[in-house]
Amino acid sequence: MTNIMLVDDHDLVRTGVKRLLEDHGEFTIVAEAKNGEEAIDQLRKTDPQVVLMDINMPGIGGLEATPKLLRQKADLKIIIISMHTDELYPQRLLKAGAMGYLTKGSRIDEIVHAIHEVLANRHYITPEIAQRLALSQVDDGGESPFESLSSRELQVLLLMMDGKKVVEISDELCLSPKTVSTYRHRLHDKVGVKSDIELARMALFYGLIENVPFKN
Repeated sequence: MTNIMLVDDHDLVRTGVKRLLEDHGEFTIVAEAKNGEEAIDQLRKTDPQVVLMDINMPGIGGLEATPKLLRQKADLKIIIISMHTDELYPQRLLKAGAMGYLTKGSRIDEIVHAIHEVLANRHYITPEIAQRLALSQVDDGGESPFESLSSRELQVLLLMMDGKKVVEISDELCLSPKTVSTYRHRLHDKVGVKSDIELARMALFYGLIENVPFKN
């Protein structure tokens, strides 16, 4: 049996994945967590071989949690399951040490296959994402301005692009509104824009989002 930890802030998602994996017969869910902090704590108490984790969660998200978990257990296999299909996110997660990247639309047989692959020390990236990554390697359009963002800046950006206000982001990430505002202005500076709408248009242009979440 393979020991699995599920990390996602949505109870229904964890429950659904848990049922599907346990019904498969070769996996045991030894721990569940709603964010990176809980995952780090659970890793100290349990002994999962594989972690299935979302990116965008309250507090510490998947981008920040991945290297922290691997520092605690170097042979841990981390598979990201996310709604984000832009190549920037899998690039960052793979560099951080994740072994796999799936989309939220992945079927159970693909999830099982990904688990088998990472346990064999092979990376697995869902074909749609793998194609985007391959195309990005031959694209001569220049580096995305979002490449320079830190994990926390990307997390704030994701929430902004969901249309969330500063106070909502501060509540979700357990940060002060002043700190969130600092990240917001830092995003403007790093990407080279002067407003949230320009930031959203840049995110749209580089494929991080599919539509601008707000208007002028």
